[in-house]
Amino acid sequence: MVVDQSPRLDLVFHALAHPARRAIIRQLSGGERNLSELASPLRMTFPAATKHVRVLERAKLVRRRVLGRQHLCRLRAAPLREAVEWTEQFRKNWEARFEVLDSLLEAMKQEEAKSADVKPAERGRARR
Repeated sequence: MVVDQSPRLDLVFHALAHPARRAIIRQLSGGERNLSELASPLRMTFPAATKHVRVLERAKLVRRRVLGRQHLCRLRAAPLREAVEWTEQFRKNWEARFEVLDSLLEAMKQEEAKSADVKPAERGRARR
C-alpha cells in the first residue's frame, strides 16, 4: 500500500494537475522531443514550456539533457507507477462496493418479480 504522505507522490500529482504538463507527458510518450516541439502544439513560448518542464523534472517525470542549443526531454514513467498504485487502492475499494450494490439491486429485482407474480394470483382468489 502506498503511503498518503509521500512528498514524491505530492510532486507527481502537482505536476499532473496542469493540462499543459499532461499534454507534454502525452507528447513525450511518443519519444524524446526538444522543448520547441513540446511548446509548439501548446501555443506557448519557449520560456513557458521550460517552466512546465521544470515542474515535471522536479517530479522526476521528465529527464532533460542539453545537446548544443537543443533541450531534449524524455519521459520517465517510473514515478507514475507510485501514483497508479495509490489510485489503484481506491479503484479496488469502489469495485468491491459496486459489486455489493449490484448484488443488492439484483436481490431487489428478484423480490419485485416474486411479488409481481403473487399479486395476479391473489386478485383471482379475491374475485371468487
